Amino acid sequence: MKWQDLTRSGNVEDLRGSGGGLPIGGAGISVGGLVLALVAGWIFGVNPLTILGLMDSGSQQAPTTQRGEAPPDNDQQAQFVEAVLGHMEKTWKVILPQRFQPAKLAIFSGAVQSACGSANSAMGPFYCPPDQRVYLDMSFFKELETRFEARSDFARAYVIAHEVGHHVQNLMGTSDYVQQQRARQSKAQANQMSVKLELQADCYAGVWGHYAQRDNLLEPGDLEGALTAASAIGDDNLQRQSQGRVVPESFTHGSSAQRVKWFRQGMTTGRPESCDTFSAGKL
Repeated sequence: MKWQDLTRSGNVEDLRGSGGGLPIGGAGISVGGLVLALVAGWIFGVNPLTILGLMDSGSQQAPTTQRGEAPPDNDQQAQFVEAVLGHMEKTWKVILPQRFQPAKLAIFSGAVQSACGSANSAMGPFYCPPDQRVYLDMSFFKELETRFEARSDFARAYVIAHEVGHHVQNLMGTSDYVQQQRARQSKAQANQMSVKLELQADCYAGVWGHYAQRDNLLEPGDLEGALTAASAIGDDNLQRQSQGRVVPESFTHGSSAQRVKWFRQGMTTGRPESCDTFSAGKL
């Protein structure tokens, strides 16, 4: 991916090196519940705080972890994050000129305190609506390569674009709508709403990808890497690996085929209107 010459975002906060490691746990969360959420976050990759029911309209506080030292000049991963986030901000400002406001992206190591509660790197990248921040432990990129065999720059960018997609949903009121619906549904129905939310975020990631491709940023193998990542973190694939069987009614992010389908949808159309997973007859 040709990212080196992109304008860097000024919304990346580097919290690494602060020495602010956090105890695992939070008010009102049982140890068992937290362990379950961590395991689920490890398995399903993104946005695990929904499992804990922490995605509410609470305080707008910033992360309490102190800012760490700025990354060194040769920190290629941090530069990559700043570059692709800058392009995503530019893209979404064009698509939604009246509504889009950039999210902050906090890079952390090990653990961090967000407005959604304490978060551990085992949860994977996530977006917290109350403080409108994406949280990313760089170690997840290594996991993406070694566990999921998704090695292209565009695969890493897809992860960030998915979380920015959740930010777009928050700005559009979609996240609040889903939380309200989930609160009065059965577990199976609530899971299905989560699937629709996640697949829409995949589609929004593809919308950005459409513009990245239009701007000639992709190189050979980039798209295949992103599709590999989308497929690898499908619920069916991960359940099959972790428990040897697939339980569709417990899906929270969508199957491999669904994740690839909706990412491709956004890539093909470049239009967020094409990402209406909520009225789609068949996901």
